[in-house]
Formats: sequence, structure tokens, C-alpha cells
Amino acid sequence: MYDLKKMASTLTSDTTLINIANKVADETRITNDDCLYLFDYADLGFVGTLANYIREKKHGKKTFFNRNFHIEPTNICLYTCTFCSYSRLIKQRTDGWEYTEDEIMEMVKKYDDKPVTEVHIVGGVLPQYDVPFYESLFKRIREHRSDLHIKALTPVEYHYIFKKAKISYQEGMERMLAAGLDSMPGGGAEIFDEEVRKEIAGGKCSADQWLDIHRIWHKLGKRSNATMLYGHVETYAHRVDHMDRLRTLQDETRGFQTFIPLKFRNKDNQMSHIAEVSAVEDLKNYSISRIYLDNFDHIKAYWPMIGRSTAQISLQYGVDDMDGTIDDTTKIYSMAGSEEQSPALSTRDLAKIIEAVGKEPVERDTVYNVVKDYTNYEWGEEPLKGYISLPTAN
Repeated sequence: MYDLKKMASTLTSDTTLINIANKVADETRITNDDCLYLFDYADLGFVGTLANYIREKKHGKKTFFNRNFHIEPTNICLYTCTFCSYSRLIKQRTDGWEYTEDEIMEMVKKYDDKPVTEVHIVGGVLPQYDVPFYESLFKRIREHRSDLHIKALTPVEYHYIFKKAKISYQEGMERMLAAGLDSMPGGGAEIFDEEVRKEIAGGKCSADQWLDIHRIWHKLGKRSNATMLYGHVETYAHRVDHMDRLRTLQDETRGFQTFIPLKFRNKDNQMSHIAEVSAVEDLKNYSISRIYLDNFDHIKAYWPMIGRSTAQISLQYGVDDMDGTIDDTTKIYSMAGSEEQSPALSTRDLAKIIEAVGKEPVERDTVYNVVKDYTNYEWGEEPLKGYISLPTAN
């Protein structure tokens, strides 16, 4: 590890930035004001240096991924989020899909002979996808393949189905746990600020409700992830507020595993007039997230959203997780204009992408148990596509 204090003084003469770097070196938590100052005044090289220092102190050069597939039961939705390119209203049913429980089980069975470790289930909100539906689905998946980790549904979906069933969040999450749910993804967080949330995601569960459902899940002894949708109408102060609420809950429960910044994409939605932020802004956001969220073990770059090349570069800016192989099973981001229109990578491809920037590829399960370390693994020599090779990191 390099001497961060000395390096910081060579990167900037700004005493506030140097003080922040000293806090990072001393493992002292930065404040909200510090975080906002980084967004406003620090350049990418400075925050990247701090973020990579933290990343390597936590994980060395190890970079995690898993073998997973996504199932999206429907893209028809009662809600009309202005940023969403994926969902269709009920009156637009002809443009969407609504899978039955049996159809979803057939999708699961297609992976019976593949070494995937996780099924990720999330989609639109409709009345027929209720508590009994998901209880039955989770039980059937568990009975069919007990080793498959079920990561499913966001607080947006849980809030709706529990309210419809007239049960508390506590009872609802206990029932999901009993049915076979293993963990929760981080979606539906968007931005917690009430005014911004009302503007872009009106009608969905509130920030407090989102946090409360995760709190209950954590207190049941289970884990989840957290996201933040950035690069639209929010300010830097809104991003800091969002991460502050997550950091506060994590201090309380220690139940979050991973933070996943999600870039707003502007294709075919009601916010198409808003320009997307640059890759430099993406990397800066990853870096500051790593610096601020000191109690989160992992920062993930969701490569289907930002593209494999930017995700690869992000490994030098605080990111230590690239999600998974995905397979060509998710449309949520490709429909929004993401870089990846057919999001699928083989295990070999992911490992080689990671190695190309001097990091060590490690396959994990959903809760970060090591499945296989691919560092220095002998692969075949067939050419790879869609990745870049950077100088090996020191």
C-alpha cells in the first residue's frame, strides 16, 4: 500500500482535500460536508486515489463476480416512474409480458445443468403478483433446486403486496423468509429525497418505507443490497443525503452487503430530455461512494448498465464487484439504452476483463463466500471481445 497522506499532498494543495485524505488514511469517517466537498471540488484523479486505497485495503486486488440469471415476471406496472423505459401501463399490455408461475419455473429449469448459484427476480407491480403468488413461486424453486440462492423483489414490490394482503412488513417478510427467500436486491431506492422521489417515482413506497423493509429483513438475520439512481434531476447534496441514510441504517443493522450506483439512462422515457452524465462522472460517483460508505464491504459496478469497458475501468476507482454473468435474461436496462443490449458474459470473459486491469477474479456466491479463485487460471486462447487492456495496477 502506498502512503496516502504523502500522495495526497502531491495531488492537491487544497487543505480541505488533504484533510479528507488524512481522514481516509487514519480510517476516520468523513462527514457529509466532506463528501459534498469531494463532489464539488475534487478531481477524478484525487478521489480515485482515495477510493482505490480503501478498496485495496479491504480486498487487495480481488474482484468478485457470480454466476447468476435474471427473471422478470412482468414489465407491466401500476406505477409510472418518469425515468423508467422498461415498464408498460396496464392499458399497454400488448407491448409487455406477464409470465405465469409455471412459465417462470420453466425458465428456472433451463439452468438445471448449469453451475449458476443465484436467481435474481424483480419486475413490475401488478395485482396478480401477490403474496400467495411469490410464496408459492419461492417454495417451488426451493423444492426444485435447493442450492439455488433466491434473491428477489424490492421494497417497492413488497410494500405493494403486503398492503394488498393487509399484513405488516414484519409478517410479510417473515412469510417470504419461510417460503425460501434468501436475500433482497437493492432496487427501488432511486433517490431518497422526498421532493425528487415524488418527481421521478411518485406513488412508490417512500424512502422511509424502503429503509424500514430492509431494516426488518436485516433483523431477521438476512442480507440485502442498496442502490442509488444518479445522473438525472438530483443534486450532489441529494446523493450525499441518500448515502447518509444508507450509512445510518448500516450502522444499526450491518445487513447491507453491497452498494450499487445505477446510472440514469435516457432512452424512451419521460426524462429523455435530460442528458446522461459522462463516464468521468460515473467514475467519480463510484469513487466517492467508496470513500463515504465506510461500513459497506463492497461497491458494485453493474456492467450491463454502464458497459463492460467503463465497469472494467471502475475497478481502479473503488469498485470491487462486477455483478455476474447475467446471461441474456434482463431487459430492464437494455430497454433504457444501456451500453449492453444483450447482457451476457461467460465466466471466462468476466475473469479476463478483470485480469486485464491487474485485478484478481474471484467467483463468489450471493453472500460473498468464495466459490472459485480464478487468479492465474489457465484459460484457452480464443480471442475475447468487448474489453480493454490497461497497464497493470501497482
